Amino acid sequence: MKTIAVIFGSRSAEHDVSIVTALSAIIKPLEATKNYSVIPVYISKSGNWYSDDKLKDIKIYQSDEINEFVSKSQKLQLLIDNGLTIVKPGKGIAKSSKIKIDIVFPATHGTHGEDGELMGILEMANVPYVGCGVTASAIAMDKVLSKLVVQAHGIISPKMKFFTKNEFQAQSKTWVGTILKELKTPLFVKPARLGSSIGITKVNNEKELVNAIEVAFHYDDKVLIEEGVQNLVEVTVPIMGNNELITAFVEQPLPKDDGVFDFDTKYMNQGKGSKSTGAKSGSQGYSKIPADISRELYEKSLEVAKSVYKAVGCEGIARIDLLIDEKAKQVYFNEINPLPGSLYSHNWRASGISNVELVTKLVELAEQRWSDKQKYTTTFNTNFLKQF
Repeated sequence: MKTIAVIFGSRSAEHDVSIVTALSAIIKPLEATKNYSVIPVYISKSGNWYSDDKLKDIKIYQSDEINEFVSKSQKLQLLIDNGLTIVKPGKGIAKSSKIKIDIVFPATHGTHGEDGELMGILEMANVPYVGCGVTASAIAMDKVLSKLVVQAHGIISPKMKFFTKNEFQAQSKTWVGTILKELKTPLFVKPARLGSSIGITKVNNEKELVNAIEVAFHYDDKVLIEEGVQNLVEVTVPIMGNNELITAFVEQPLPKDDGVFDFDTKYMNQGKGSKSTGAKSGSQGYSKIPADISRELYEKSLEVAKSVYKAVGCEGIARIDLLIDEKAKQVYFNEINPLPGSLYSHNWRASGISNVELVTKLVELAEQRWSDKQKYTTTFNTNFLKQF
């Protein structure tokens, strides 16, 4: 029986979302297969690592019990020499125990995880892991960088401006003037490297723009300003695969009346449904599955999503978010989520792939990618050092 470590939590604004993904969408279906020994690895908000079967229960996170657990528990140690081993310190005279990890299933949304940092550690350890690699994760999590990459492949995205905090502070009035002159309102102000729609603001005038930039800089030191798409329909396409890609349904998230699909809309209204729109409640709020768009735009959305996935070098799983001008029949790239919340399992279920089948396939893809990489030479023998 192979041992899978599910890593979640971390020093991220999406810490709580990560817990739900790990416990509901990954650990439970993995254990349901009865093919794996599943080890929960929780990274606290302070960045310390812990492992205990108690961490598989959502109740521990719903009160101060998790803080009490962290304060009394000993931290994990990691060995990453030709494989990943977690070391659980012993209590009292008890010896520490070592657990060799065969596969890692990351569930760390946002910074210090989904952005490629965790993947770097796993690459150093040379252990198979689920999802996008270091480069694709880093590109995907940077909204500016991902747009520049896909634009280089001929894929269009909304007109934009971006700047760092230092650049803006040095010439704030110039930036604001340039933005309002060159971009048409409404505008969307976003932290460049954050998920779950946190810190995103829709603005229509200078005062709102300045305030929104201040909010975005609270989460990141790089900010993206985008022009709104006219006749807008938002859609999202979950994809899995390494070389051969499988797509779920093109899904249509339903934003609030102000057109912003924010954190509350995604996560805080689950289970209530929507009779008036016919929308279904999934792991990410209200949506229509499949999207209510023409067959032409549906097929074009699938085509653009797969092109983005390949251009960025995604592997395992990702979700591609698109913006459609329904009148002009134009599909724009919006952003990539290299670790979709709860794996977007509600959409995969609707597409005929159960939670158990989904995690099993993702583990197989991780092992396949790792096996393929072992065929390449990563060292090079020379006489270079002998000349010194």
